[in-house]
Amino acid sequence: MLFLGFPCREHNCTYIMYHGTSRENAESIKKNGFRRSEDGMFGPGVYVSRDLRKASRYPLDLELHERVVLKLKVQVGKVIKINRQNHPMKKTWHNYGYDTAWCPPNCGMVKSGLEEDCVWDPKNITVLEEHPADLTDAYNRYLRNKPELHNCTYIMYHGTSRENAESIKKNGFRRSEDGMFGPGVYVSRDLRKASRYPLDLELHERVVLKLKVQVGKVIKIDHQNHPMKKKWHDYGYDTAWCPANCLMVMSGLEEVLNINKTRHKCNTIINKNIILTILIKVALFSIVHH
Repeated sequence: MLFLGFPCREHNCTYIMYHGTSRENAESIKKNGFRRSEDGMFGPGVYVSRDLRKASRYPLDLELHERVVLKLKVQVGKVIKINRQNHPMKKTWHNYGYDTAWCPPNCGMVKSGLEEDCVWDPKNITVLEEHPADLTDAYNRYLRNKPELHNCTYIMYHGTSRENAESIKKNGFRRSEDGMFGPGVYVSRDLRKASRYPLDLELHERVVLKLKVQVGKVIKIDHQNHPMKKKWHDYGYDTAWCPANCLMVMSGLEEVLNINKTRHKCNTIINKNIILTILIKVALFSIVHH
């Protein structure tokens, strides 16, 4: 399973992470793979991060245009959390059977407050893509446009057919292949929005699922030329939010794209005067991907 949005490190899971390096080193890594560093904050290993901002700062001695960021698939194996400078296994963790040392965000270990991981075995890392480091300029510009509260739970709605509703109740949601904000599960806090879908069905053929949605980390996308319109998940976000009356959609009603299926619970189906109480365990973009 490929996890992208969890606040903690699970054992034996695969995560999307990033590594900042020079253009020359990036070519070598893509050709020959990573090599373990001789030392570092957690001793020898390959240093990576789930936070693109962290990776884009490296190497520190190069100008922005000389740096690139490698997007990675990382199998973390057995993980130890090291969240203080005097941790007894700060540099000896691998001797105790751990495969990855994880420094969580805002724990006081690093000035930036951004999370970091040290992976012992380079073979557990696969390079997926290469990005210029200056892509994160857009990320920083739009940080101020985020909703006030991350990691909250909201009541939302999803419109679908009767047949699909039964499938969702039984098997959970599946991420769409594409959409206004790319792949994900499209929902809304506005019942009027959800009740319009699917557009190709008559009213009596449609139902609305009432959901409990854990949004995780949220980005507000409120104009068509937003630089992260379909790339937001690569920057560590779990949910893309289109606020009401921002002119992104003709209806003016808000829309939310959630990437993490495990964060949805479907509480009721609403259809005319019928309310059927149900319970669904779903997974967002933090479950299986690829």
